[in-house]
Amino acid sequence: MTRITAWRRHPLARYAVLILALALVGMVYAAFVQAGKPADAALAAGKVDDVAEGRSLFEKHCMSCHGTNAQGTTTAPTLIGVGAAAVDFQMSTGRMPAAAPGPQAPRKPPAPWVNETTTRQIAAYVQSLGGGPQVPGAEQVDPKLGDAGKGGELFRANCIQCHNWVGAGGALTQGKYAPNLNEATPTQIYEAMVTGPQAMPVFNDTTITPEEKRSMIAYITQVREQRDPGGFALGRIGPVTEGLVAFVVGIAALALAAIWITAKKRQKS
Repeated sequence: MTRITAWRRHPLARYAVLILALALVGMVYAAFVQAGKPADAALAAGKVDDVAEGRSLFEKHCMSCHGTNAQGTTTAPTLIGVGAAAVDFQMSTGRMPAAAPGPQAPRKPPAPWVNETTTRQIAAYVQSLGGGPQVPGAEQVDPKLGDAGKGGELFRANCIQCHNWVGAGGALTQGKYAPNLNEATPTQIYEAMVTGPQAMPVFNDTTITPEEKRSMIAYITQVREQRDPGGFALGRIGPVTEGLVAFVVGIAALALAAIWITAKKRQKS
C-alpha cells in the first residue's frame, strides 16, 4: 500500500492516468466505428447482409481488375472511397463490368448477372470500404420538384461545353467523349454529378447544391422532350452539323445549277 500511495503522489501520476484514459477511449471508439461501418453502409443499401453478398459478388466479377481489396491495379482504379453512387451509376449504365479496356467505357446493356439486387449488394460492399457519395433518394432526383429555368442556367454555365446545350454530347481529347444524356435516368444524372465518372469533374454539394442538381435534372429531362417545328433537328448537335449540311447542300445545288446552265447553252447552239 505504501508503494501504491507513493506512486499516486508522484508528480507524473496524473499524466499517466490521463494518457491511459485517452488510450482507453480511443480503443473503444475505434471498436465502435469499425463495427458500425458495414452496418451503416448496408443500412443505406437496404439490408445488413448486402455487404457480405456484395463482397462475394465482387470477388467473382470485379476483383480481377480492381484488386483483392478494391485497392486498384494498373488496369482499373481503386474503389475505396468512391461510394455506392459510383457503383450504381457504372453498373446500371452497363459501363461496368467493362467489355474491353479503352480510353472510355461506353454505355451498353448491363451484363446478364447485373440487376437491381446485385448492384445494390456490390454498392453496399464498396460503401463499407471507405464511405463516399450514396445513391440519392427519390425526392432528390424528382424533376417535378426542380426549377427547369434555373436548371437551364446552371446547365449552360457548367455543362454545355462538353454535353451540348441539349445534352447531345460531344467529342473530347484522347479518344474520350461527353456522352448523350437522353438515355440517362434522373438518378444516373445525379450520380454522375456527385461522382465525376470518366473525364467528368465532380460537382459536390458545395459547388452545386442538391436543390440545384434537382433543377438541372428538371431541365435535362424537359429539353429532351422538346420538338423542332422550324425544320430538321440534325441531331441537335449545333453549328458544326448545320454548317456541314449547308456546305454539302450548297455545293450540290451550285453544281446542279452549273450543269443545267451548260446543258441549256448547248441546246441553243
